[in-house]
This record gives sequence, structure tokens and C-alpha cells, in this order.
Amino acid sequence: MDINITKALNDKLYDKRKSGALELEGLIRDALAAQDHDRIAKIVHQLCHEYAYAVHQPHARNGGLIGLAAASIALGPEVARYLEEIVPPVLACFGDQDARVRYYACESMYNIAKVAKGEILVYFNQVFDALCKMAADSELSVKNGAELLDRLIKDIVSESAASYVSVLHTTPEQQDAEDEPHPYAFSLERFLPLLEERINVINPFTRSFLVAWITLLDSIPDLELIAHLPRFLGGLFKFLSDSNQDVYTMTQAALDRFLSEIKKIARIKKGIADSKRSNDRDERRHSADSIHDGSEVTDITPLEPQDSMDDKGDGSGESISVSGDSGKSVNGDGNWIPGQDVHVDHSKILDILVDFLVPPPDSEEEQTEIVLTALRWIDNFFDICPEDIMPFVPSLLSHVLPRMSHEVDTVRKAADKVNASLMDYILSLSDDNRSRDGAASGQIQLPPSLSELGKELTGTQRRDSNLSGRLLKAVIRDQANKAESPDGKGTRSPTPAEERGPSPRPIPELDYQAAVSALTLQFLNEHEATRVAAIAWLIMLHRMAPGRILTVDDGTFPALLKTLSDPSDAVVTRDLLLLSQISLHSDDTYFTSFMVNLLKLFCTDRRLLETRGNLIIRQLCLTLSAERIYRTMADCLAKDEDVEFASIMVQNLNNNLITAPELADLRRRLRNLDNKDGQSFFVILFKAWCHNAVATFSLCLLAQAYEQAYHLLQVFADLEMTVNMLIQIDKLVQLLESPVFTYLRMQLLEPERYPHLYKCMYGLLMLLPQSSAFAALKNRLNSVSAIGYLHIAPQRSSSTKAQKLARTAVAAAAVLRLPVDPMCQVSNVRAD
Repeated sequence: MDINITKALNDKLYDKRKSGALELEGLIRDALAAQDHDRIAKIVHQLCHEYAYAVHQPHARNGGLIGLAAASIALGPEVARYLEEIVPPVLACFGDQDARVRYYACESMYNIAKVAKGEILVYFNQVFDALCKMAADSELSVKNGAELLDRLIKDIVSESAASYVSVLHTTPEQQDAEDEPHPYAFSLERFLPLLEERINVINPFTRSFLVAWITLLDSIPDLELIAHLPRFLGGLFKFLSDSNQDVYTMTQAALDRFLSEIKKIARIKKGIADSKRSNDRDERRHSADSIHDGSEVTDITPLEPQDSMDDKGDGSGESISVSGDSGKSVNGDGNWIPGQDVHVDHSKILDILVDFLVPPPDSEEEQTEIVLTALRWIDNFFDICPEDIMPFVPSLLSHVLPRMSHEVDTVRKAADKVNASLMDYILSLSDDNRSRDGAASGQIQLPPSLSELGKELTGTQRRDSNLSGRLLKAVIRDQANKAESPDGKGTRSPTPAEERGPSPRPIPELDYQAAVSALTLQFLNEHEATRVAAIAWLIMLHRMAPGRILTVDDGTFPALLKTLSDPSDAVVTRDLLLLSQISLHSDDTYFTSFMVNLLKLFCTDRRLLETRGNLIIRQLCLTLSAERIYRTMADCLAKDEDVEFASIMVQNLNNNLITAPELADLRRRLRNLDNKDGQSFFVILFKAWCHNAVATFSLCLLAQAYEQAYHLLQVFADLEMTVNMLIQIDKLVQLLESPVFTYLRMQLLEPERYPHLYKCMYGLLMLLPQSSAFAALKNRLNSVSAIGYLHIAPQRSSSTKAQKLARTAVAAAAVLRLPVDPMCQVSNVRAD
């Protein structure tokens, strides 16, 4: 350079440096016109090393920057060969401590990029990294200069990134692959590692800068940034927690754009797959018609070129419209459709989304917006890629169910929606398996009504005890339909899962054990809604595979029993439904073990027996055989050595036997002991009921064994009447006024047929102290006393039923080995 130019570039005044730059521009133009590239190279080298790299001379650095910009303008299209030396010193000035140097660096790079255009993309990573740092600069002028440069680079990328090849490179056919593996000036593969590194920043200005660039790159179709989404999606999600509203808004818009793009690609691929299946069906139909017509078909030659179909993933011979907003059609001629070849790694994306559902160690650190967006994405993925959801089901159950009790209403609703979608998804797979395998699978088939009850299982509004009854009726209805059909499979309408076509890829099998483990852990959750949902899931999964989960020896049975102590009635009701369902699909050993362990639980947890004993017994009788339950429990209690517990348990069982609507059939059976089964049932109950005197007397009244009941009253006279016994007798008198004992009150009108009934009633009256119960019973007896004065002799010989009952009572006494009458044993027990 001339001496006057070098002096001007070193001046501290901007105007003189600018004047020197203009002279330098003219000098380089002359050298370029004379093809004196050696001098140009020397000038550029001088500007770089004597000026731009002069770290401790800010005026010289400023002069070097404006000089390099002037040289680039003068070189014009020829600047490409010098960029390798021009760009690095300018980039180095972006990190200078002097704000003016940083500003002039932005100005210089702006002029260089404006001339170089697509050639600057060769250095895109370095420029992007510098701009990323400048976005958070504290100096406003520097930030404004960086924004101008950023807009210019974005324009260049939008225009040239997908297609520009540097003029210094030969054509790909002549180029050595080892020298330049990427023929284009801009390479997404080279850029993504830098983006992965920068995506973890926390400065809001830098985050806004990154989101803007991600949005821009995604808007360039040929780059297919969506295929690399898992590499930076996690960092992008973290931007949602930024306190800066602009960052949140930009990030949410970018994520919505990515989600829409994923949906669009999935629709396109589904449309192509549907078209190909339709074409295959047409070909098979055509082949079958040809064979039926007697034509000799040895080979089928497709009308369209197979290579085209295979390459493009489209084998249809007809045109269909892709649903949604794609605006494209899939044609059988093999036309390429934007998005059909884009591979989106759904599994990696799901893995990232599930990680964001894992609660942090400190609950206060949880970011609601991140969780909410992750749930919304997951819910959409059930439609996008159902075949990729299955491996994540256990993890989703572990993390989605606790969110159903989230304190934020929007998160709670989003979790409910994901849970409902997940349940529908699993149920649809069971429909698919049923349609493919039928009864050959060896599993209990799900009734169609299970899908209808799915929401009720997890609902928190309708938690009444009738739920288990409705579910049981659904099972019974399904089994009845199977029994009515000739082949035992039943008749039903096709399910939505059967009506739709198969998935493009096979769906892996659910890991039942992992799912059960995840659900069992939710029993420890402090929120009721989560525990209810967990048990609802176990009910559904057991219905799907009763032989594979929740078996006798898989370790979950103790947890299910422990859950009966849950403070929530809704949880206990569903837990009982699950235990009953397991018993229905198990052998007698499991049922007996269930009853024994339930009695042990009542024995160790007396509070549970007091507060939930009646509920548990009634629910079990609703879903299982009431007689089977009472037989098994009575047999266990008859052998129980804990006399106090046995007495309390018998009292509870007896109260339910008298009052529970679910046991109406059992009461009718006890009143009509006309067969050996009924008599044996009475004897089994009598053996256990002897642990409680009043309960035994009540049982005899239910069975109309009035003579035996009268003998028991005579034993009562020899007992020490405790307060507890008097309370039980008082309650019994009140129950005698209930609809359950209407038949007994009517029998008071027939003293000739039921003489011992009168003795029983008056015997109770004699045992009672003066009380409201005494007055009620006295009034009742006084209302029929005139009939008793008729002194009609009882006709014992005409009552065969009374004889049977007497024989039954005698048989019971014989079984108990009682010396005089059954209540002698009761007397001994009470005395002990």
C-alpha cells in the first residue's frame, strides 16, 4: 500500500480512515484491472497482519477492518479467492474489548458478506458463532450492528444455503470426495454440532437469536432440519422456562411449527401407505378374478415401473388426497411428494419428551410450561406414530399419572388427556390382537363395553360403589354373548381398530411387567386421583392379559391387599374390583389365599375393619360369589384361635348378611333350606357364628329355625349379659322392624305354625332392659297378642320344613360336639 494510505488507515479519526479506505479501494481496482493478483494478495496480507491483528492498537484495527471491507468491495466477484485470509481477522475483532472495534467488525463483515454473497456460507459456522455472542453484547451500538449483519446473513442463507456451491470448487463429478465431502457451501451437518453446543445458553437475547435462526433454517424445505430435530429439541424446550416473554412466545411458535411439520409428514407417509395397500388389494382382486374366469395367470406384471414405486414409497395405481393441509396428492405414477422421504426419529423425540416429565428433586424447580408442552406433544404422537409409543408406555405411566394430580389446572387437564389417549391406544391394540388372533390367543377377550367404561375407571367425579357392579355386568354380558354363539366366540360389531388398516410397521408388544411395576409404585402417591388411575390401569391390563400379570406369585398381591387401607373410598372400591377380577381368573387356591390374607389384614388392622369392613365385604359380594365368600370366611373363622377377633368379624359378616342389598339372594336361600346344599351352607355358617351369641341367634331367625333360636335364648339366660351383647340385641330388635324381617313379622300372625317364634320374641323382651328397643318390641308383640290368646295348638306333624330345620340344627350341634345345645359352646367361649 502507498505510504499515505497506511498513514490514513492508522489515524484516530474515522473520516481520515474512511478516506484512506476509498483510496485503497481505487488502488485494488486498478490492480485487479491489471490482473496483478500478487499485489492484491500482498495488500490483503498487510491489512490483516499489520492492522486487523494489531491487538493493542485499536485505531490500527479499525483501519484494518475498514480497509478489508474496501478491498472486498473493490474485488467484487473475485473476492472469493481472498476470503480465506480476509474473514478470520474480521472475526477475531468481534471479541475485542473495545466496543468500537466490535462495531466496526460488524460493519466490515456486513460489507464483505454483501459482496461475497453465497461464498460467505463457507464460513457460516464462524460467522454464526460470532453473531451468537454479539447478540448478548452489552453495548447497544454493537448489538444494532450485529442485528444488521444477522439480517443480511439470513437473507443469504434463505436464498443460497440449499443450492450454492463455492466458485472455488469444481463440480461434484470432478471433485475428490476426500478433499470436500460436502459439495455445498453451507452444510447442515457441519452446523448442527455448533447448534447443539449453543442451545444450552441461558441469556434471553442469545436464546431469541437461536430460535430465530432455527425457525429460518426450518423454513428452507431442501435442508430438512426436521430430520435433525432430536439433536436440539431438548435445549429448545428449556427455552420455555425463560422469564422473558418474547423468548417464550418465539419458542412456542417454533415448537408448534415443528409439531405441525411432523404431523404433515406422518399424514403424507400414511397416505402413501394407504394408497399402496389399496393398489395391492386391487391387484389381488384382479388376480383372483382372472383365476376364477379360468385364465392362465403365471405372472403379474405391474403397469407402473417398480423402481419408481420403490424409490418413492408409492405403489398406488390411483390418486388419493392426503388428509390435512398438505395440499398434495399421492399419485400412482410415482410422483415425488415433499416430505415423503424425510425421516423423523419419533423414538428419540419421545425419549426427550418423557425426560421432561420426570419431576426434579425440588418440586419448586419444576417448569410448568415445559411439562405442559411435553404432554401436548405426547398426546399428538398417538396419532403420528402409534407404533413408536409402545416402548415408552411404562415410563409414561410412571410420569403422566402423578401429573393427573398436579396443582396447575392446565397441566392436570393435559395429563388427563394423555392418560385417556394412552388407555384408548392400549385398548385399540387389544382390538387389533383380537381381530388377528381371535380365541386362539388363549387370553380372556375384552368385552366391547370396556372401552366405554375406560373413562369411568379413571374419572374422579363418579366414584360410587356401583362402578364395580357395572364392570362386572359388562364381563357377564360378554361371557353370555360368547356362550350363545355356536363357536363360543360370540358375535359383535367390528371395532374401530379392526376397521382401520394395519400400521405401517408392526407394533412391539407391551412390557406388562414393567407397566405393572410402574403402576404399583403409584400406590404410594399422596394424591387420590393418581392412585385411582393406577388401579384403573391395572384392571384394564389384567383384563387384557389375565394369565401374564398379577398372578399369585408375582409379588403384587400384598400391595393390593395393603391398598385396602387407603383413605379413599374410590381407591378401595377399584382395588376390590381388581382383586375380584384376579380371583375370577384364578383357581380355588388363590381365592382361599385371598380370603385368609384378608382376614389376617382385618385382624392386624382393626381400624380398617371398623371403617371399611362393611364396604369391603359388600363390594366383594357384588363382584364375586357371595356364598363362596361366606363359606370360605366361615370355614376360616371356625378354626380361628383369636376368639375376640372371630367374634367381631362374625358380627360384621352377620350385619351385612342381614342388611346388605347385595346379599338379598343369600338371605332368601337361608329362608328356604329345602336342599342339602342350603342346609350345608347353614351348618358352615352356624359353626363360625357360634363365636358370637347374638349373631348366632340372628342367623337362626334368618333361617326360620325358631326352635333352635329359642334354645339359644335359654343359653343366653345363663350368660353374663355384657354391655356389648345388650347393644347387639338392641340393634337386632331395631332390625326386626326393617323390611328384611317382614316375613318374620307376618309369621307372628300364625302362632299355630310358628309357636317358637313367639317364645323367641318374648325371650328377647325378657333379656332387654327398659329401653326404646324394649318399648318397640313390646308394642309389636302387643299388636298381635289377641291372636296368641286363641290358644291354637301347634301342628308340629304338618310342618316338614320345621323338621328339616330342626335336623339341620341338630346336625350343626353334632358337628360342634356340643353336649346339650350349640350355645353351651358359646357360653364357654364367652366365659373364657
